[in-house]
This record gives sequence, C-alpha cells and structure tokens, in this order.
Amino acid sequence: MAYGQKICVLATLAAAMGLTPAWAASPSSTPSFDIAIRHQAFEPPSVTVPAGQVVTLMVNNEDAQPAEFESGDLGREKVIPGGTRLPVVVGPLKPGRYGFFNDFHSASTGTLIAVPPKP
Repeated sequence: MAYGQKICVLATLAAAMGLTPAWAASPSSTPSFDIAIRHQAFEPPSVTVPAGQVVTLMVNNEDAQPAEFESGDLGREKVIPGGTRLPVVVGPLKPGRYGFFNDFHSASTGTLIAVPPKP
C-alpha cells in the first residue's frame, strides 16, 4: 500500500471513530495570517498569532523574483516563487518571538510573536 493510501485509510478510520488527528484537520479550522513579500521585504514585518495552536501563514510573494521563507526558530523553509501565494503551517507554538527571513535576500527579516490567549 502506498504512503498516500495509508494516510487516507488512517484518516478514514479516525473519522469513523469521531477523531480528527492534527495532521488531518481541515485548513479552515486553522487560523490564517497574511504576510506579503513586497520589494523583497516582509509586510507586515511582525505578525502576532495565538500560542498553543497550529496556524497557517499565507505568504504572498508580490515580487517577480522567488523568495525563500526560512526560520530556524520555526523549523520551516519554503520557496515562494514570484507572483504566488503559498501556505506555511507552524505550531503549536509556545509564547515567544520567532524570527524568519528571506534566504534569497537576507536583509529581509520578520518576527512571529506567539501570545497566550486572554483569560
């Protein structure tokens, strides 16, 4: 059985049992935050997200050149071709600050700030 088929079988079994594993959660249940790459800079340069949950960063590269969203803090590295919008899924994160940068233009940096939910 191929890897993709195994994932489908596991997801089907989990759904039948009333469970939704984190890796099978629908994208609509994950909070999404927009980040643009404009003139080789991240806009906004910092994004605040909720701590303790998985979030999707929708990275929209408005430039013609490719960019690489990279973060050792977040353990992510993704090439975003020019003129495209791609998701980068991170978390759940502990409260704190997480740096990211464009590996193709190292002066372009940003910060993800994970904050605990308000009581």
